[in-house]
Amino acid sequence: MISDIQFKNELDILIQNAIREDVGPGDYSSLACIPASATGKAKLLVKEDGIIAGVAFAKMVFGYVDPNLQIETFIQDGTPVKKGDIVFHVSGSSQSILKSERVVLNSMQRMSAIATKTKEYTRLLEGTNTKILDTRKTTPGFRACEKWAVKIGGGENHRFALYDMIMLKDNHNDFAGGITLAIAKTKAYLKENNLNLKIIVEARNLDEIKEILQSDGVFRILIDNFNFDDTKKAVALIGDKCDTESSGNINENTIRNYAECGVDYISSGALTHSVYNMDLSLKAL
Repeated sequence: MISDIQFKNELDILIQNAIREDVGPGDYSSLACIPASATGKAKLLVKEDGIIAGVAFAKMVFGYVDPNLQIETFIQDGTPVKKGDIVFHVSGSSQSILKSERVVLNSMQRMSAIATKTKEYTRLLEGTNTKILDTRKTTPGFRACEKWAVKIGGGENHRFALYDMIMLKDNHNDFAGGITLAIAKTKAYLKENNLNLKIIVEARNLDEIKEILQSDGVFRILIDNFNFDDTKKAVALIGDKCDTESSGNINENTIRNYAECGVDYISSGALTHSVYNMDLSLKAL
């Protein structure tokens, strides 16, 4: 994963772009009917049960729009909530609250949905040694928040982007002339460019598992679209030579079965690409 400093920079860029997109030259609705001197207070109201996420991010948004806004927090990120709960109060300039409203709500609704789904998956893995991972199947421009939400929900982050980990998937291996060549070329490239990146290699069958194991320097093998029996065989073949990860259309009905095959990780794009935003609203007090 990227460093904390890089991650913070991604969040700053995200907020700047979101406000630019939503506010543009001005919130004319508020400017037209609310005096600049007016102050007010609003509450973040939960309208659906789930796991709340994005409280800390909301504070960043409010702070970016107006450092003088005051937030009184009642419920922290990662906490189970139910309909009717109040997460926080925000007070200060009425114009600033309204300018922040949509970015805060859009972000928190999606982050809470992701955290809720992630928590559901982690519960299904209880009693096993398997951890749930996210993927790069995220909303363009909103990846930092979505991966943050996975962490809030109890999951783990996979690589952030194409630059912080090597992942040799089927197309890379085919274009490179095969798995062994792809790994050899990758190791040479990393050495030539003085890059210290972990290498994950995807396998489509047990023969490819065996081929990958002939090369040193592989951090994790991605056991992709295997059935349960072949996943167990793959885990046995790999042993403690490197980490193992299952992927490929794994859902609520199958995740426990894959975990019980003994894999270290299960990655799921569904954590971020197949959620319905949690219902939240910001109401004036």
